[in-house]
Amino acid sequence: MSTLPWRHPDRVAALENALRERILILDGGMGTMLQGRQLDESGFRGDRFVEGRDSQHAHAHDHPGSCDLKGNNDLLTLTKPEIIQGVHEAYLEAGADLVETNTFNSTRISQADYHLQHLAYELNREGAKLARVACNAYTAKNPAKPRFAIGILGPTSRTASLSPDVNDPGFRNVTFEELVDNYTEAASGLLDGGADVIMVETIFDTLNAKAALFALSELFRARGSRVPVMISGTITDRSGRTLSGQTAEAFYYSVKHIRPLSVGLNCALGAADLRPHVQTLANVAECYVSTHPNAGLPNAFGEYDETPAQMAAVIDGFARDGLLNMVGGCCGTTPAHIKAIAEAASKYAPRALASEQKEAA
Repeated sequence: MSTLPWRHPDRVAALENALRERILILDGGMGTMLQGRQLDESGFRGDRFVEGRDSQHAHAHDHPGSCDLKGNNDLLTLTKPEIIQGVHEAYLEAGADLVETNTFNSTRISQADYHLQHLAYELNREGAKLARVACNAYTAKNPAKPRFAIGILGPTSRTASLSPDVNDPGFRNVTFEELVDNYTEAASGLLDGGADVIMVETIFDTLNAKAALFALSELFRARGSRVPVMISGTITDRSGRTLSGQTAEAFYYSVKHIRPLSVGLNCALGAADLRPHVQTLANVAECYVSTHPNAGLPNAFGEYDETPAQMAAVIDGFARDGLLNMVGGCCGTTPAHIKAIAEAASKYAPRALASEQKEAA
């Protein structure tokens, strides 16, 4: 895959130049911002699904009365694009260099919960377009600070390594091939919509991630060009392991063959609890290192209490100690968090790659 030409060589060059110059800022939580809008069922359905079916699809997919669309945040890309555009712009205004598409659950597997499997490609394509438009607008305002759209591939709601049935440990509710098909369709939409980078994000099962990475490799080969790939796993508890049992170091070594632009950790834990695991990645990774943690750990109500100042103070230590190339926020973070994180990170040089350290010597 690494022998293929870049799909957008000018954008890749601009991104690599920026990474050498400073710690780049990722955006914050999309879900956090959308939940704050407190949309009801009609808000999620919009005009397109007001009658309980997809009015723009030839086969008029019906939805049972019990199938609510409320909570399907990815659907807002189609029914309320102005809201998604506004979230991107708010994070760019706060200082984000890279914004993530609203496509975390835009696979057939995840959309099956809403009987909207047929939207998977469209959700990814239109999600990438919205992020692309926002990035282009802010790059035009300040060409010295180019902005980049990250196409997001989420983990899906299934796991290829573990059984969902404690009484049948050999059972699997998804195959590797099914995951590859889902990721190929989603990534095709992201590329067609104009994503600069693709991030395989919130990885709790490395086998799922391997399916995504295989899908990307085959898709790039079929198209004859590639975009940079970012990989971000999630440590599920203080044991320091992913749900499928890997430490941060083992996780890195199991995906390094793809020669990613970056490897990092996001979600599940707050920045303070993620620090030792990001430190591990910073010590072993031959690529760039990213992190976008939650705003602390969730409280008894599932909410996040860490303020922008508190989170930025922890991230300051990450940056001061040379652990970071990219940093942002996940669950519970807002533009205020990203603004504070950007201000903290701006005081420090980015983590140097091993190749850059050799050149300096």
